[in-house]
Amino acid sequence: MVKMKGPQVPINRAHLPSTLLHKLTRLALPSDLQNFLSLPSRESFALKAPHSVDMGSLQEHTILVQKVCQIYDKISKLETLKPSKNVDTLFTQLVLTCIPPSSIIISDLPNNIQEIRAKLVRLCGEAEGHLEAHFSTLLATFPNPLDHLDVFPYYSNYLKLSHVEYDILNEQYSARTGPPKRVAFVGSGPLPLTSIVLANYHLKETTFHNYDINPMANDMACRLVSTDPDLSQRMAFHTSDILDVTDELKEYDVVFMAALVGMDVDEKVKVVQHLEKYMAPESILMLRSAHGARAFLYPVVDPQDLQGFEVLSVFHPVDDVINSVVIARKYPITAKIDHHDHHHELEIGSVMPSSCKYCDFKMFNNPLNQMNMIEELAIDE
Repeated sequence: MVKMKGPQVPINRAHLPSTLLHKLTRLALPSDLQNFLSLPSRESFALKAPHSVDMGSLQEHTILVQKVCQIYDKISKLETLKPSKNVDTLFTQLVLTCIPPSSIIISDLPNNIQEIRAKLVRLCGEAEGHLEAHFSTLLATFPNPLDHLDVFPYYSNYLKLSHVEYDILNEQYSARTGPPKRVAFVGSGPLPLTSIVLANYHLKETTFHNYDINPMANDMACRLVSTDPDLSQRMAFHTSDILDVTDELKEYDVVFMAALVGMDVDEKVKVVQHLEKYMAPESILMLRSAHGARAFLYPVVDPQDLQGFEVLSVFHPVDDVINSVVIARKYPITAKIDHHDHHHELEIGSVMPSSCKYCDFKMFNNPLNQMNMIEELAIDE
């Protein structure tokens, strides 16, 4: 183990054997996190081991959390999260730290670590927005932007993830009724790669309606498809808070909810409840979540928080695709499902000249075999 300088982290000695205790006391966090993490023994940095976690895993989890906190400390001090060498290096380190499969359960972490994690997820979301805006602007300089999507460094990940989502959707929805005719994507952003990939390669007759609260993001996204004779006729961009969209939601066969829509449990549940209220009976909701250490990067969706929906499947990736996939079906009107005692943490106005058929701007603004199917859930009506 590499020796690290700095003040020792307070350890809850009651929960650790002496050998592990000796190792953990040598781990140090950045100095400006010391006061934040130096809480009374009930809330110390030591991770309490559930009965199913051995001491080796506990040590691994502790080292993981310590490293994530160190990276968070550096990221939180950056003047801007716009793409730069320093920003790219730090977020690459963070992703490489969190991608390996881990048995860590975020909801079991002490409250002080949960607070750091919540702040880190928001920083990741902000950085991702800047990254997408940067490459959307770059792509718009090409005569045919969609021919150059591979300049985006994570384009291959979107190809894999979209392929997985399509295969899941095809199994759970298309097998019953055929391909969806109308799809909504909530939180599409300035670089709507999921909609573009699905429309180009998988759902070639489907109309996509993309919703984002940021008018600048929709402006940028619309520019990317405006020169494409096909997608410019099948892509719609709406500048709206999804909580203000009501009856229109009944028109969609499938609604995708981006990972960063709802940055904490309460926000995400509020959006899900709104969608459940207005989506058509038996329509499909697809959500992106995170599992294990990847929950330091994205919000988590707990299937038991999807009240009013039958959760069909939850897939957790084991490769370089970060997001998990949750697919659920809204219950028929006649279904009355009663859920009790669920207390779980849950995996972008100006008009622009464009040939895009649907641009709605308001004022002011070999993948499945690389997946690990963790759960196959079915709730009896």
